[in-house]
Amino acid sequence: MMEKEFIRELINLIRNSNIRLLKVESGDFKVEIETHQPMTNTTSEEQRIQQEIRHQEILPPSEDIKEEEKKFHVIKSPLVGTFYRSPSPDAPPFVEVGDIVSPGQVLCIVEALKVMNEIESDVRGKVEKILVENGETVEYGQPLFLIDTTV
Repeated sequence: MMEKEFIRELINLIRNSNIRLLKVESGDFKVEIETHQPMTNTTSEEQRIQQEIRHQEILPPSEDIKEEEKKFHVIKSPLVGTFYRSPSPDAPPFVEVGDIVSPGQVLCIVEALKVMNEIESDVRGKVEKILVENGETVEYGQPLFLIDTTV
């Protein structure tokens, strides 16, 4: 029952935005919503810009990131949302570069549809790099942290 309400919220989110494709995956729950809404109330210049943006390909990660991913364990975002390093604006971050983390330890929060989703480490190791800025929007599967598991 919760899944139906969640899907309705996703549909409303897309309906009221310029989002054309949304994929959400959490455990065995997966949903992909695509819309083909015509653009309205925009000038021809705005339409051209929106078309260009929509047709741009997402660039693959830079070679530096690819090399680092080979050396370290990568913690990726399991959903689309807003990345937060701490539980509240006035609280300290969950982790800093150089911290040793354990499996199950909360690393950050990704907010999606006003739901705060704690992202936990699945390995023991040292936080080598935090790849996302606080408050930044993240995509599904986007690398968030690099963890050195050789520590």
